[in-house]
Amino acid sequence: MDASLPTDASASAASDHVFSVERHDELQLSHEDRKRITERTKWVLDSPEPPGFRQEILGSIKNVVCSQKNNKRSSSQPPLAWVVAFLRSVFPILSWARDYKASMFKDDLLSGLTLASLCIPQSIGYAALAQLNPQYGLYTSVVPPLIYTTMGTSRELAIGPVAVVSLLISAMCSKVINPVVDPTSYTKLVFTVTFFTGAFQALFGLFRLGFLVDFLSQAAIVGFMAGAAIVIGLQQLKGLLAISHFTTKTDVVSVLIAVAKSFHTSWYPQNFILGCSFLIFILITRVIGKKNRKLFWLPAVAPLLSVIISTAVVYLTRADEHGVKIIKHVKGGLNPSSVNQLQFNSPHLKESVKIGLVCSVIALTEAVAVGRSFATVKGYNMDGNKEMIAMGVMNIAGSMTSCYVATGSFSRTAVNFFAGCQTAVSNVVMAITVLIMLQFLTGLLYYTPVAILSSIILSALPGLINYTEACNIWKVDKLDFLACAGAFFGVLFASVEIGLMVAIAISFAKIILNALRPRVQELGRLPGTDIFCEVDQYPVAQAVLGVLIIRLNSGLLCFTNANPLRDRMLNWVAEENGKEDIKSPISGIILDMSSVTNIDYAGILALEEANKKLLSGGIKLTIASPRWQVIHKLKVAKFVDKVGRDCIFLTVCEAVDSFVGSKFTGPGNC
Repeated sequence: MDASLPTDASASAASDHVFSVERHDELQLSHEDRKRITERTKWVLDSPEPPGFRQEILGSIKNVVCSQKNNKRSSSQPPLAWVVAFLRSVFPILSWARDYKASMFKDDLLSGLTLASLCIPQSIGYAALAQLNPQYGLYTSVVPPLIYTTMGTSRELAIGPVAVVSLLISAMCSKVINPVVDPTSYTKLVFTVTFFTGAFQALFGLFRLGFLVDFLSQAAIVGFMAGAAIVIGLQQLKGLLAISHFTTKTDVVSVLIAVAKSFHTSWYPQNFILGCSFLIFILITRVIGKKNRKLFWLPAVAPLLSVIISTAVVYLTRADEHGVKIIKHVKGGLNPSSVNQLQFNSPHLKESVKIGLVCSVIALTEAVAVGRSFATVKGYNMDGNKEMIAMGVMNIAGSMTSCYVATGSFSRTAVNFFAGCQTAVSNVVMAITVLIMLQFLTGLLYYTPVAILSSIILSALPGLINYTEACNIWKVDKLDFLACAGAFFGVLFASVEIGLMVAIAISFAKIILNALRPRVQELGRLPGTDIFCEVDQYPVAQAVLGVLIIRLNSGLLCFTNANPLRDRMLNWVAEENGKEDIKSPISGIILDMSSVTNIDYAGILALEEANKKLLSGGIKLTIASPRWQVIHKLKVAKFVDKVGRDCIFLTVCEAVDSFVGSKFTGPGNC
């Protein structure tokens, strides 16, 4: 590595040459230029200390609980005014409700009623998917939407049970307690899982830990959703074929084997014909609604119409006596308290926490993605941290009022949006409508065919499979597509948990790979400018003779990549100085650290070792554009004292000035 560097015997002479050139170059700089560079270097070195870990945590909590403008309350502000501001921050409804008008309520009323017509049959179907009694799906469409309306920041997000989360609960909770053998204990487990789901979501928002949700990349979500959609669809064969004994596993092989075995026992094709007929009806109304936006309400009310018509057909023809499977009794009334059913002393507490964590991440990912997409269309910002807190509080409250995990539904949110909702009041209208249904109309659901619920769930699944985005992921990043495919096949052929773990493992592997092998690029000056860019990207960029300018394209210089970066830099110098046709040997290195946002102790040690080896070869190391945390840690570790205060520069241009004496007065480096 050091063969092409000057030996120790010649190091002194080479060093004298470097610094004699430096003194000669300084003569080419005017007194004003040297003063300007020195002053700007002081800006870098004399910057205040960045906030510590404790300050960042406390500041995060304060910023979430109180809006930024209320954080610094003047001493003259009355306490009551501060309390009002605090309440408005925690409950956004207190802010937008002041401007609410009667004309807006008309739109919200129509949207809410349309939403309820879709929500009622879907909630019953998703409860069945979660292996819960039908009323629990309806309960989940009452309390959580009401709480979200007061604390949420999205105007369009429709809250309630969703297919993917229902599948998660069914797949994971049924492995702990069999819902067929012990349905009461299973229901208690689901309530406990819902509580921990809300607790994790609230903590994510309170401590600004939303980045944890981002570990499940968009590519992984696309694959997971597509795999889950197929699994959910296969699960509906139980309802469509009226299979009594079905597998509790979710992988495609086990489900197909269970279906094949069912053909050898008694089954009734009437269920399949009835379910498929109304599935075709729902899909046709969806096509009509897409072609004619004025008929947006048709696909929204189609599931409810299917329930009403099919229930009437079964009742009038007594089809239940001829093999058509029906829901039978649905418990009505207000949400009963389930506080006493939360099992914090259960032997399954560990499993409850684990399932709650998984559900919290998936539920948040879906809700935030859906909410932000529609907020962008409407042109307003949705506060992600407040959304997490709102989701957390509503699920904690839901776990105490006989609800299971609720989140934002894409299909119902789209219906809410196209129905013209103005505010979250549409959720209130929907919740009240469902409550009226629970109070007075549950008896009408007795003859509702189970096959209809399966067809309603099947009709919502195409929206979960995003072929276009999967193709775009393949074109843009093959490693991202690997995470997408891993999640898809993991869910499809193993289990929901395996699919998630595979996707997260691949995503982490990508992060680690990028951290271990960060790109190190040589910079050159664009002709006629003082802009320094990557030579590989801009072939016209000209290298500075005798100076190697390197940019570290990594956000973190740490133990995982510090030594490879050090070796890469030293090898680069050795290769450059070892060339036979070299015009001017490397006498200085400028390390552009504008991309490095933080550094750890291993990174500082690597810089110190590199500096020692370079100095032994008569090569000067300078640092340009260090970020706030980086320069602070370099000062604390005494690295600045070791390398010299005159080796720290605000820009690459000024670092080049110190070597070659050329004066650049442009806008800076890119």
